[in-house]
Amino acid sequence: MRLVSGGGYPLTRESIILERIVPSETNTVVQAPRASASVQIPAHEGAAKNFWRILTRFDSSKLQPYLALRNTAGVVLPLIVGYALGEPRGGLSVAIGALNVSYSDGSDRYAARARRMLLSSVLCAVAVFVGAISGRSHLMAAASASGWAFVAGLVISISTTAGDLGVISTVSLLVYAAQPLTPPQAALSGLLALGGGLFQTGLSIAMWPVRRYEPERRALASFYQELAQSTEVPAETATALPASLRSTQAEAALSGLARDATLEGVRYRALLSQAERMQLGLLTLSRLRVRVERENPSHPGAAILTRYFQATGGVLRLISHSLVSGKPVETAEAPLAALEAITKELREAGASAGASFLSAVLREARHQLAALNGQLRAAMELANRATPVGEAAFRKQEAEQPWWLRFRGSLATLRANLNLQSSACRHAIRLAICVAVGDFVGRSSDWHRSYWLPMTVVIVLKPDFTSTFSRGVLRIAGTIVGLFLATALFYFLPHTTSILIVQILVFTFLLRWVGPANYGIFAIAVSGVIVGLITILGVDPSDVIWARGVNTAAGGCLALLAYWIWPTWERTGVPEQIAQLFDAYREYFHALTQDYVNSASTAGVPARLQESPELDQKRLATRRARSNLEASIDRVSAEPGTAAEQMNQLNAMLASSHRFVNAVMALEAGWRHMPPSRSRAEFGVFAEDVEKTLFFLAKMLRGTRVRTKDFPDLREDQQRLVQSAVAPTQQYALVDVEADRITNSLNTLREQVTEWVRAERGG
Repeated sequence: MRLVSGGGYPLTRESIILERIVPSETNTVVQAPRASASVQIPAHEGAAKNFWRILTRFDSSKLQPYLALRNTAGVVLPLIVGYALGEPRGGLSVAIGALNVSYSDGSDRYAARARRMLLSSVLCAVAVFVGAISGRSHLMAAASASGWAFVAGLVISISTTAGDLGVISTVSLLVYAAQPLTPPQAALSGLLALGGGLFQTGLSIAMWPVRRYEPERRALASFYQELAQSTEVPAETATALPASLRSTQAEAALSGLARDATLEGVRYRALLSQAERMQLGLLTLSRLRVRVERENPSHPGAAILTRYFQATGGVLRLISHSLVSGKPVETAEAPLAALEAITKELREAGASAGASFLSAVLREARHQLAALNGQLRAAMELANRATPVGEAAFRKQEAEQPWWLRFRGSLATLRANLNLQSSACRHAIRLAICVAVGDFVGRSSDWHRSYWLPMTVVIVLKPDFTSTFSRGVLRIAGTIVGLFLATALFYFLPHTTSILIVQILVFTFLLRWVGPANYGIFAIAVSGVIVGLITILGVDPSDVIWARGVNTAAGGCLALLAYWIWPTWERTGVPEQIAQLFDAYREYFHALTQDYVNSASTAGVPARLQESPELDQKRLATRRARSNLEASIDRVSAEPGTAAEQMNQLNAMLASSHRFVNAVMALEAGWRHMPPSRSRAEFGVFAEDVEKTLFFLAKMLRGTRVRTKDFPDLREDQQRLVQSAVAPTQQYALVDVEADRITNSLNTLREQVTEWVRAERGG
């Protein structure tokens, strides 16, 4: 810390303790491991035992009985209505559409769930029509299935949800391609499937029980309220970090969001991270206030710090109230401006103290105030964005941006991943080839219901080896067990329609309730459902059981063979992926700022930022690096033995990196549309130090030891940048706001990366 390293002042016992246990936004003890860091999963007992743990893993957090109940109703009710109306095939088509869309159901926000399920309904209906039309020609069927599979593989780069929609719609296409229809018949089948999807969506909306993220919001609100109360504690008793019940409860409440890649989930994790950092910052500031009072009780710095604590408590209460009420803070600017004014007062008070120990203490307190101001602004913004009004405003703002500048822009992400450097693109190519081969083999043989062969390939083949191999084994084994179970049921139970419907009901409920917790159980249940749905039309169950067993085994073996021939290995590890992301962000930020600074006319007046092919390529590279990292973290989370703390650290770093690149993209969008303004010299210094910070962060993740003094003081750079705007303009205001976000995010990242590399080397 500057308190102990600047000015030659002696180290005291208190200052040494402070140095070790209380990092701040502006100063952190930074060390990296000697060897290259990688994701450290607890020692495995051997490959065979590790693989067995993967196969038998049962994730009880995915058990959702209410969801399973409404999904089952969505499948069974159309069957009952179809038989009651004398249209069993129509009822079956609607039931299959409802079954396909049920995989898109969830317990997330109403609007997000409705959009996802409606999109799934439309995609599956289109896939049914395309499959039924193309099935009359082997070449057309193979081409359409292969092309659809390629897109289904590529959209994994957008999100896991998009990948699931791709798989579901591909399966629908393959099933209906095996039974070619005339255009009117194909259109009717598509409409029936659409009706089933809409019916399932309606049930999901009608039975939506609770407000999404309510427990997380209340836990965070309690944590922020506790922080507000801590600002009222007398300075003498606020110098020890309390065992905070609220912080522990908040961490426990948000642990379920570890794999939530939505912007909402990222915001709540970022709010928790900011609260934890503020808790340490307030503790540090309390100790510094005690030091000021001991050195000179009459100095105005003590009173200034007391007023700062009071103002901070008010801001923290506003954030807490926003999280509880779901309403944005309408008066956010005034209290934040008051904090900045108090910080300025402390700066002036410190300057009047001269070269003394008290001056060093006040200088350190000023740095803590600047850091806390940035954290409070970040938390206020995140809390406002987490409200329905803020979320709507954010989506509107995103929609107004060019498609290539939208953070979650699907088209831009797909464009960035149309490259062999992308794991999603390699997976898409592999999947398309395997589906084409599977479809050709199935159509060339005389096997019954050979469409199950390419369908199994689509379901089993995943971007990573572990998921593919485990799914392949579980799919084959689960199918065999499920078929034996179905055979026994059909042998011992009467073959009546009512009995078949009850069997379908039971298997569907197990499929949607217990299936998500273990893929082997899913495979058993889905086999029972499919055999029941086909048998209810009068098909001999023995033919269905035999055909499904043979084709599933062949499809699973084909998927495993394809992965053996062209594997996708996570050789570099997650830390290297994060380092590559930081490299991509640094190059993008450098290209953007250079274009901005160099866009001067011959008269010396900067012009508006123009389209740049190089800048476009750098932006695409950041999207590709980000989607690769998100996919890699998602795969790591599925590995047995991965600690919850590791996932929390990875997700925290990912959330902070999102905040950084959002600010950079906001700069690019603003510079393209604002009137020209001269670039300030202070901005050049700030930009250079941003690049330097990203460079050192990447070095740390790659195992290089980095000293504390090597990192630039971004908060000091940001303060000088703000003070340099003698004649404020709209463009200067944009830079000042986004520079604050960049500073906050990078200082947060520095603490998180430091914590990560320390944990990797065992403390």
